[in-house]
Amino acid sequence: MQASILTDLLLPLSIGIIMFGLGLSLTVEDFKRVARYPLAVGGGLFLQIVLLPFAALLIAVALKLSPNHALGLMLVAAAPGGATANIYSHLAKGDVALNITLTAVNSVLALLTLPIIVNLALEYFFGAGQYVPPPHRKIIEVAAIILVPVLIGMFVRARAPGFAQRMEKPIKLFSILILTVLILAAIYIERAKLLDSIVAVGLACLLFNVVSMLTGYLAPLALRLPERQAIAITMEIGIHNTALAIYVALNVLNNPAASLVPGIYTLCMYLTATLFAVYVSRRNVAPA
Repeated sequence: MQASILTDLLLPLSIGIIMFGLGLSLTVEDFKRVARYPLAVGGGLFLQIVLLPFAALLIAVALKLSPNHALGLMLVAAAPGGATANIYSHLAKGDVALNITLTAVNSVLALLTLPIIVNLALEYFFGAGQYVPPPHRKIIEVAAIILVPVLIGMFVRARAPGFAQRMEKPIKLFSILILTVLILAAIYIERAKLLDSIVAVGLACLLFNVVSMLTGYLAPLALRLPERQAIAITMEIGIHNTALAIYVALNVLNNPAASLVPGIYTLCMYLTATLFAVYVSRRNVAPA
């Protein structure tokens, strides 16, 4: 009963509120900004949609992760950037406008890319015919839980910008709280296998996160983009919407073991993002 309430009611409601909070920070202008930063936006989306799943696959195969844990790592790679990437980008003096644009565009693209990556991962790690892909009804639910709250949040932002601005911080704090609860719930469900899971996927999560952030920083610099945009892309592809990944693992795939991986990755991404933000902000401080 507890697991049913968690997966059928609390998880969808929580994700909906988080995505509504994301919508409160978005405007139509954020999508139009793609035309002004084509190389930065295109490069960031390419890294997140193409490179990250490929990197996750290589890490999962190289470290010989179990099918469930490999699926969890692929879910992390398929999840769009998290709203907290904007906060970390601000702390590191990155281009927050670019972060918002990437989050907005990638959240919409995730409606197509997430089911594709999940189905390919299921077929690769579990074998054709050995695992049932997510039914269409569940895919529609995921689409609704991503898109509808974002659109409502954008509508509220357009109609009541003052209210939207006041609500952004409380909802971001709520998002952090909910993410913590989701991680604890995933840990509780898999508590008997927790230590084994940390040993099994801890290195994979840390390695994937470090590869993501290094690539997100060095690739834009190689393309001669400004460092502020490189910092923004680093945060965007290093910090994922792991709450959504946990939701898909528990509610869509009914796979608690896979849900542990986004939880462990969350700890890694906040640690490395904090260290990176401190390093970059201190390095860029002009001498008195």
